[in-house]
Amino acid sequence: QVQPVESGGGLVQPGGSLRLTCAASGRTFTSYAMGWFRQGPGKEREFVAAIDRSGANTNYAESVKGRFTISRDNGKNTVYLQMNNLKPEDTAVYYCAAAFTTASALLNPRNLRYDNWGQGTQVTISS
Repeated sequence: QVQPVESGGGLVQPGGSLRLTCAASGRTFTSYAMGWFRQGPGKEREFVAAIDRSGANTNYAESVKGRFTISRDNGKNTVYLQMNNLKPEDTAVYYCAAAFTTASALLNPRNLRYDNWGQGTQVTISS
């Protein structure tokens, strides 16, 4: 099992940047694809980004493509979400999640079943 813990959220102005960090406990981190999801006020939880076990393949929601970058450091059991050119529409609680898979490389890690979730970190974009 793996337990993600998010950090790095905060309040930033439109156009600003933030980097979210997800630290995952356990010695089986490399057995999991990792994803970021978010839930804005009054909205359904939505997919943001995903990365496969190897780090070679990533997926992004269309709304964040070109602005956000997901990456992982398997040596540190950590996944990151670099968020640039932030917009008010990005305001949400951001969640890190893990999906167990036997495949080290997946073209579409967003399609996996994510069932290990962090507590979330608040990101607010406002002037």
